[in-house]
Amino acid sequence: MTPTQQHKARVLRELHRPGEPLVLANVWDAAGARLVAAAGARAVATASASVSWSLGSADGDAADRDEVLAQTALVVRAVELPVTADLESGYGATAAEVGETVAGLLATGAVGVNLEDAHRSPAEAAERIAAAREAASRAGVDLFVNGRTDVFLHGIGEPAGRLDEAVARLRAYVEAGADGVFVPGVADPETIAALVAAVPAPLNVLAGPGSPSVPELAELGVARVSLGPGLAKAAYAAVRRAAEEVYGAGTYTALDGGLTYQELNALAGG
Repeated sequence: MTPTQQHKARVLRELHRPGEPLVLANVWDAAGARLVAAAGARAVATASASVSWSLGSADGDAADRDEVLAQTALVVRAVELPVTADLESGYGATAAEVGETVAGLLATGAVGVNLEDAHRSPAEAAERIAAAREAASRAGVDLFVNGRTDVFLHGIGEPAGRLDEAVARLRAYVEAGADGVFVPGVADPETIAALVAAVPAPLNVLAGPGSPSVPELAELGVARVSLGPGLAKAAYAAVRRAAEEVYGAGTYTALDGGLTYQELNALAGG
């Protein structure tokens, strides 16, 4: 690990402060990373869905691992900020393969990773988190591992038992080596506050229209706020609007308000 990567790893870890959340407007390419950095980001994150879509793959461990890592490397090179990557459940059939994925991630210069349980059992998900931690230790990188549960996002189990199920999973992931925990699919303040109180690790929530504001989440003790694929969905909606207009009415009004050529070219050093 280079001194620069050591510094970025330390910075990313220090940015996870309950009550003063790290805000991540997740990106999928170099230009997006630079736009987010220019807007005031303190760290940059990729979103697995956004990266997968940009590669022509569906979300859900369908993307090619090497392509994802290559795209992540482009993001890392584009900014001076710490970069954390969403790698779904690790792009591997076994925990050992997840360790290989994380070793490849660290080679890009990234200093954080999200690993989700998705359809896997809590025990298997914890084993994969442990493998990620072991890979980081072997590489000498203080990788920030964010353990994610999809209990709320995928509606696992009966609604009345989901909080307890999520807490049990997240505690297991922390015990396995996760530094933070991520619970997408939660927006009500009571549940968020209960998660903050019950899990001994910085809490990350997914935010979007209808979610509490960043200041409100800060008051609840949240340490990290992610937009996930939100930016990609907005960007691709703009592409569809403009395309449908030009192929339909033959007009171009949807292009109004776009960034200028000069602005975008400057992002690439032109």
